[in-house]
Amino acid sequence: MNQLDEQVARRLTRFYVLALTCIAVLSLSGLLFIRQTLSDHYDDSRVVNVAGRQRMLSQRLTKLALLRIMGTPTADTTSFSALLHTWSQSHIQLRNGDLRMEKAYVVRKSRQLDQMFAEIEPVFQSMYQSLVRIDVASATPEQKKTALQVILRDEPSFLNQMNAIVFQFDKESFERVRSLEQIEWVLTVATLLTLLIEGLLIFRPVVTHTKNVIRKLTQSDDALRAVNESLAVANTDLEVANQQLVKTQRELLRATEEKYRLQIAEETVRSAGLLEGQEEERRRFARELHDGIGQMLTGLKLHAEKLKVIPFPEPKHRQRFEELCELIYDVIQTTRQTSHNLMPSVLGDFGLGATLQLLAEQTTRSSGIEVIFEGDRDESRLPPAVEIGLYRIAQEALNNAIKHAQAQKIRISWQRAPKIVLAVEDNGKGFSVKSTPKYEKGIQPINGLENMRTRARLMNGDLTITSKLKKGTKVTVTLPDTTNG
Repeated sequence: MNQLDEQVARRLTRFYVLALTCIAVLSLSGLLFIRQTLSDHYDDSRVVNVAGRQRMLSQRLTKLALLRIMGTPTADTTSFSALLHTWSQSHIQLRNGDLRMEKAYVVRKSRQLDQMFAEIEPVFQSMYQSLVRIDVASATPEQKKTALQVILRDEPSFLNQMNAIVFQFDKESFERVRSLEQIEWVLTVATLLTLLIEGLLIFRPVVTHTKNVIRKLTQSDDALRAVNESLAVANTDLEVANQQLVKTQRELLRATEEKYRLQIAEETVRSAGLLEGQEEERRRFARELHDGIGQMLTGLKLHAEKLKVIPFPEPKHRQRFEELCELIYDVIQTTRQTSHNLMPSVLGDFGLGATLQLLAEQTTRSSGIEVIFEGDRDESRLPPAVEIGLYRIAQEALNNAIKHAQAQKIRISWQRAPKIVLAVEDNGKGFSVKSTPKYEKGIQPINGLENMRTRARLMNGDLTITSKLKKGTKVTVTLPDTTNG
């Protein structure tokens, strides 16, 4: 019995595969024929459109030539040369069977169309040479009038022959569509015959075989029910084992989360120590610049100013001395600015508000970009670590806006109550927050953004970055006001 079932199944499978293959081949063939014909018909429509446009262009060129010879002004602002070039190129492409517009179109032509293009070619060349002569500035008025007479003589013949060409294009396109209809009818009849044969030779045997299979399935239902009862007992045991597994997984997840929290805490401590070491090194280096190199440069400047009263033998020596004094002054200013950027003394003397105000003013002078500060400059002091952290975030955000955002205006906002909020907003080009921002010359301030986030996290605060393309970027730091100076 099993061997007989397998033989029947194999035979029916072969029939089914054969029938379905025939239907698939017929269906795909019809779809391909239709798709190809539609594409060809679209190309034919474009060709007919361009061929019809040739008539309009010839009439338009004739009118412009006549108006130019007569000296009559016209509202048509189209370039005569450009119009003549378009007319000539379209004719040549239609004649050669390779039309190039927004894409390349194949011009399907019969022998009759080739003959018609050969007949119209002398007329076209005569009109084209005459139009070129009218467009040439060196031609005499008499030559241009003679060319116009040739154009007026040849234009009716050109229009009549182009009409015939357009109608012939349309006729051949219609004949191709009718051929598609005939092929489609043949494919449809073949598909229906295949379905009829499948119903007679495959469907009816399958129905009979299915009846026998259902009868056998009914007989084996009792045995299957007994097996299901045994499986239910096994499922109960499996459920108990699954519960134990879930419990074990929860314990493992809890241990993993605890390990992750410990890693985060360790990373926070490491970051805090690193940033604190950086700030201490900046403070030391700023002090060295101010107290060491700055004082020596100031002394050098004083000595140089004393030499101003000494007469110089030549004027160029006096000029070089003045340039040297200016260079010393520039070095002193640069040293002071570098020292201020490393650790501004005003931050320790007057607080964060006054320091942000000074940062905005200095940035405006140095970059030429308008930087506006809004906030209270007489607030109570914050802990030194908080003031330094907020100042560094503002400094980093301001540098990013100047270097990468191409902004015209930057606004620094600062408030103390009810929460500590620091915001740096620009009107630059912005970026997509979902992806890493890409800047010119491959610069990506990933480390800068991560440093700002790390500083905000170490102060138990939140840092948010909102940005839209061509609408600017805003960096906001929010801290709970739990610190008292």
